[in-house]
Amino acid sequence: MLSNIFTLSFLVSLLAGTIRLATPILLPALGQLYTQRAGILNLGVEGTMLMGAISAFSIACASGSLWLGLLGGILGGMLFSCIMAWLSVTMRANQVIAGIGMNILASGLAAYIYRLIFGIRALPAKITSFQALQFPVLTDLPIVGTIFFSHNVLVYVTFALVPITWFILEKTTFGLKIKAVGEHPRAADSKGISVGGIRYAAVIIGGAYAGAGGAFMTIAYLNTFTENVISGFGYIAVSVVVFSRFQPLRAMFGALLFGCASALQLRLQAQGVAIPSQLLLMLPYIMTILALIAASKKAEFPSAYAQPYSRMER
Repeated sequence: MLSNIFTLSFLVSLLAGTIRLATPILLPALGQLYTQRAGILNLGVEGTMLMGAISAFSIACASGSLWLGLLGGILGGMLFSCIMAWLSVTMRANQVIAGIGMNILASGLAAYIYRLIFGIRALPAKITSFQALQFPVLTDLPIVGTIFFSHNVLVYVTFALVPITWFILEKTTFGLKIKAVGEHPRAADSKGISVGGIRYAAVIIGGAYAGAGGAFMTIAYLNTFTENVISGFGYIAVSVVVFSRFQPLRAMFGALLFGCASALQLRLQAQGVAIPSQLLLMLPYIMTILALIAASKKAEFPSAYAQPYSRMER
């Protein structure tokens, strides 16, 4: 059994799978950098990804266009995140409770939408998902070609968003405003910055990223929708933000770490290792818990993290 695992082909497959499975974690994690730096703890990422997944799949099936499906997933995530923004910013609700409630709502709503559109089927509806890009010469390279040049376009777009997100957060006025309302909203308000407006924008941007992550699962990784298609990736994305200390590059490495854990358990099951499948399925979540324990002592949260703001209160 070990001879089948410790092989070059297994390692190449594992690394290629790591990049693919890091994508639906990295996308929402990058979006949550905006949201959480603005001082909003959004635990509803899981539900937002689920709504993005069903929106993208439904629109792709109806239109026959994967790109329209992706746009639908992004818009679905943005619209659903508006509810979270309203609860946390306008209503100043407890953000933990609001986020959990959003996930429960999304779970039932996504299942209802699927049954409403596709009915009850013996086999789930399927589409043709995004195919891997072919790069002249590069794709045919041994080892390197399989690991880095055998993915679909959304994988490359996601990793390209890492430096873009860093630039927006660190080098633009909008990014500075986000950090200002997250660190000291009253001081930002005194300078004429709309705390509520910036926080709404940050939550909705996070929803767009999460919706795209959900869309990836249904129209770029799998070719169907199931009620457990997200499988905890939203929660893992939130933990990646804490693990990364709110830095995009660190978030990328965190996503790759969890992607490796997910890819490893899938390939170990395929190899038929003498470990119960339930234990293998736990591997990514065990990694999440260990990473949070290790990172929690050094995590530096925004000063107004998860604190509602009202200019009428002192």
